[in-house]
Amino acid sequence: MFRKKQNTHDIQDNGTVHQEAKINELRTAIGPLSGRSLQYCTDACLRRYLEARNWNVDKSKKMLEETLKWRSTYKPEEICWHEVAIEGETGKLCIANFHDREGRTVIVMTPAKQNTSSHDNQIQFLVYILENAILNMPEGQEQMAFLIDFTGWSLSNSVPIKTARETAKILQNHYPERLAAAFFYNPPRIFEAFWKIVKYFLDPKTFVKVHFVYPKNAESKELMCKYFDVEKLPLEFGGKNKIQYNHEEFSKLMLKYDIRSASIWDSNEKPAQANQATNGRSTSEVAQEPSQIAAQAS
Repeated sequence: MFRKKQNTHDIQDNGTVHQEAKINELRTAIGPLSGRSLQYCTDACLRRYLEARNWNVDKSKKMLEETLKWRSTYKPEEICWHEVAIEGETGKLCIANFHDREGRTVIVMTPAKQNTSSHDNQIQFLVYILENAILNMPEGQEQMAFLIDFTGWSLSNSVPIKTARETAKILQNHYPERLAAAFFYNPPRIFEAFWKIVKYFLDPKTFVKVHFVYPKNAESKELMCKYFDVEKLPLEFGGKNKIQYNHEEFSKLMLKYDIRSASIWDSNEKPAQANQATNGRSTSEVAQEPSQIAAQAS
């Protein structure tokens, strides 16, 4: 006659059981895997693909299969620093030496520092940075924040629409639920015309994570303080940190990351042991707090 009222703990437990059932369903749907595909498809990985497709198993399966196909041909885990080092000379894209207030990895982009024109090389560099940012995430973290400084940006130094579209495609389709938030800092008026085109490449889940930040706007300042410690935040983003990008030091760090990446992915012949050693997380998700990250965009 009377129903027992469920408490919050019971609801959370039911939600967890439901998610685990969906993860198992997706794993069954994609069938047997081997090698690096098996390494990649951990429970945490499958959960992100399910979340990206609102827990629809069929849609998640299609999305994941497309990623596995892409990874098998593009081989993002095999890209080495010496192949993309020239792209990083100006510091236009790098992994920051600080985290946001939630402890998440921060990737810094400065479009005005564009120094190359090859679409393929620019995309390869982006993928390389994403792979290494994920590989070296702090423990317990799965997402990252993007800080994009548009100071000095113009249509003459902007990336082509083709590259912008490919960037959005890769981030959304092959790195789902990795973006926590993106901050477009100090975008000029002319960027609005560019944005009107680019925003149509973004799915709704990605679009709502984009924040426009204006240096003299009180709400923008409050937003930045909410997400970042101003003592660690670089000057160009309204913070107090005077650190400058040092390509030589960043190169040294990336070479260390290359060694670590190779050691992890080369162990794919023993996926079960690797999976157990990382508590069920993908080896591409294993976090290692870098003892020293000496790079930040100036």
